[in-house]
Amino acid sequence: MPSSPVRPRAVALAVRLPIVSARAADFLELTKPRLNLLVVATTLAGYYLGADGFHPGVLASTVVGTGLVAGGAAAFNEILERDTDGLMRRTRTRPLPGGRMRVSTAVWFAFALSIGGLGLLAAGANGLAAGVAAATLLSYALIYTPLKAKTSLSTLVGGVPGALPPMIGWAAATHTLSIHAWVLFTIVFLWQMPHFLAIAWLCREDYARAGLPMLPVVEPDGRSTAQQVVLYASVLVPVSLAPTLIGLAGRIYFGGALALGLAFLAFGIRFARQRTNDNARRLFLASIAYLPLLWGLMLGNHL
Repeated sequence: MPSSPVRPRAVALAVRLPIVSARAADFLELTKPRLNLLVVATTLAGYYLGADGFHPGVLASTVVGTGLVAGGAAAFNEILERDTDGLMRRTRTRPLPGGRMRVSTAVWFAFALSIGGLGLLAAGANGLAAGVAAATLLSYALIYTPLKAKTSLSTLVGGVPGALPPMIGWAAATHTLSIHAWVLFTIVFLWQMPHFLAIAWLCREDYARAGLPMLPVVEPDGRSTAQQVVLYASVLVPVSLAPTLIGLAGRIYFGGALALGLAFLAFGIRFARQRTNDNARRLFLASIAYLPLLWGLMLGNHL
């Protein structure tokens, strides 16, 4: 009985599908999707707080454009850090250090995402939003990333591109960068410091192995790390109340933000008193909960 001509095709397709799926997963991993979900979410929040109506085209261009630029920035970061990534346990399986993707392929991918995202923001939203996104991309890839290998102050520098996404959303909605946008920027900037210092403490052995001078690496006793955690969390408390004072949110937000800020500070103080991995992990988890809860309050009590 003659064999069916369909069967070899089916077998070939079955072999190729996992390969294509793995390749797509590598490209997706290059964009750091979990991190950039936060970028898109804060951009969306900034847009909502500034928008005077529902404009689906502008909204879609803002969200997708920002996501593409963020993905491009993450890809450039992984390209530049491929050698140090290969030395750390948590990053050595990424596509570039893992040897599953050529550097040239990653470079073209990063450029395509970045240019496509900036073009979409400029055409679908406005030039100001595209300009803020470009500043985010350049400061992250060309300033923060090289500094990580040179100084512990890189965390402070990296807070700038990390805090710019809500300004992209605000600029897209209002064509301005008013005091409201700067307050949103400052809230996210201050929040990032305890968040990333907790990560740096938990991953200090990995960072030391890669030769990255994060603060817990250059000062192993953790005293300076703890002091900075408490400092930034303390400043965040009054700054997080500013949206009510400038007419961006109401009294419910004010009370909720105060409670959240004090609770977050309490976790920071606990870590400062006992610099253990368990307390650093609790601080990290508190930071993960704090920001979406704060944004939820602000969006829900928006004036």
